[in-house]
Amino acid sequence: MKSKSKIWIGIGAFVMAGASGGAASAETAGLDRLPTYDSVSDVALARALSTDISAAKKHGHGGEGGERAAKKKQGGEGGGGGEEGGAQEAAKLPPDLDFALKIAQIRGHLLVGDELVEQGQWVAALPHFLHPSEELYGPIRGRLKDYNTPQFSNALKLLTTTVKQKKGGDDYAKALKSVEDALAAADAGIKAKQANDGFVVETALELLKSATHEYEEAIVKGRIAKPVEYQDSRGFVWHAEKMIDGLTPALEKKDADALKQVRAAFTELKKAWPEAMAPKAPVKDYAAVLSDVSRIELSAGKLM
Repeated sequence: MKSKSKIWIGIGAFVMAGASGGAASAETAGLDRLPTYDSVSDVALARALSTDISAAKKHGHGGEGGERAAKKKQGGEGGGGGEEGGAQEAAKLPPDLDFALKIAQIRGHLLVGDELVEQGQWVAALPHFLHPSEELYGPIRGRLKDYNTPQFSNALKLLTTTVKQKKGGDDYAKALKSVEDALAAADAGIKAKQANDGFVVETALELLKSATHEYEEAIVKGRIAKPVEYQDSRGFVWHAEKMIDGLTPALEKKDADALKQVRAAFTELKKAWPEAMAPKAPVKDYAAVLSDVSRIELSAGKLM
């Protein structure tokens, strides 16, 4: 297992150097501060390697990868880049994990949307209530019965209409609750099939992967040109952390030190999103966000 850790660090150093355009050492990339693991789960290691190799290709170190990344998602309405950009990866997920991920993505959208509503940013909030219906509900519609979840397309539409009409107060609260009740049923249905805490951690890590896709889409020429994607990634990160926090008692018993490392890495990662409304320039570049996520993945591997 130690040799696998060394392999991951080598890949990480390569990616960090490539993303910055220079020959960075492990120390200058900050990799010298990574925790040392006597054992890392194969799942977490494979995920970290896959994420970093993918990033290297997107930054031009994989032949045609850079060109494809540049052409990806030209045009189209803002938002949802992470879900669509990772569609091929999601298609390879086991059915339960794929369903759980989409439910988590819906929750991430609603989380940041609700945050914007609370700030009175109704126009900025609207896309995050549209995306669940436009991008995520269709693929899971036919599987809702498998998880004892009621159809909730009408609830999503009502919530979207409520936000579009800027109806706050009880109207908004009731519309949001209808959707959340359906999501709670979905969570219960997933748990009936996958009761282990490791599955929830795995879902949270997949959600973080979606967040990195969204964050990458948000940045164009060193500026946050797509604030909707910035907000999507914020919602996904915040909800991923919430999912892991919900398992605190069990995870502390399993490996309190690993959980502490995960929380510390989340604290560092979240600095990339100082506010729900996007700044003009990113606080962290894509490579730094990817590095933070990789740290979470490696530490979380001991919790699965």
